[in-house]
Amino acid sequence: MKFHVLTLFPEIPRAFFESSIMAKAVDRGIIAYDLVNIRDFAFDKHKTCDDSPYGGGAGMLMLPEPLGLALESVKARRKRVIYVTPSGKPFTQKLAQELSREEELVFICGRYEGIDQRIIDSWVDDEISIGDYVLSSGEIAATVIIDAVYRLVDGVISSESLDEESYSGGLLEYPQYTRPEVYGGMSVPEVLLSGHHENIRKWRLEKRLAKTLANRPDMVCEARRDGLLTAEAEQMIETITGQVRKSVRKKKRPKTDKFSGRSD
Repeated sequence: MKFHVLTLFPEIPRAFFESSIMAKAVDRGIIAYDLVNIRDFAFDKHKTCDDSPYGGGAGMLMLPEPLGLALESVKARRKRVIYVTPSGKPFTQKLAQELSREEELVFICGRYEGIDQRIIDSWVDDEISIGDYVLSSGEIAATVIIDAVYRLVDGVISSESLDEESYSGGLLEYPQYTRPEVYGGMSVPEVLLSGHHENIRKWRLEKRLAKTLANRPDMVCEARRDGLLTAEAEQMIETITGQVRKSVRKKKRPKTDKFSGRSD
């Protein structure tokens, strides 16, 4: 898989491509990348790539001509082009899996107030947002998406590592522990030390369900709609929600004066 990153600051994504697991994937030929400096396509000696927007307003806008030439240089018409922007559709694990099946992806990294709408209309296939906030650097947002995508490409990470992590099977990941067995007065759950693989599997599934119900109940609803939950998982959900309801009722129970029997 190859990533083409069009940017005014190639030094920002370069560090990512030259580090850690990504660097290993590049060395093994699984991943390739191309950092295209948009300034190389500017027309003047100052390499100007921005100007004030028509209609007025604060900030500057990236010029369409240098960016259009940069897109042509990577033959973007034949590839899937992504513009990272706060006004795009939300980035999800499902979308990451979809993008990981592409042979090549082109990323436009915006700066300033963004890019000329005519570039979006004529070149961009997907406008994607990594969250409901604004960054000054499109390079950071593009790197987030690339990181989520490349690790799903065959050969980058073992399939076993991907099977039960957050969002696989529609659930969040279970808690993880390593040595020592006791840290800060807290012990590793006994079931994880038992060597009983079936009990460990059940414990992990229960913890995944409990964590997802607590932090992202919307994911449980979606997993149900998609038919991802087994009968075993549904039974565990009933048990977990029953325990939660019991705990809530107990907290709401009025305090009783143990001497008079009166409630506060």
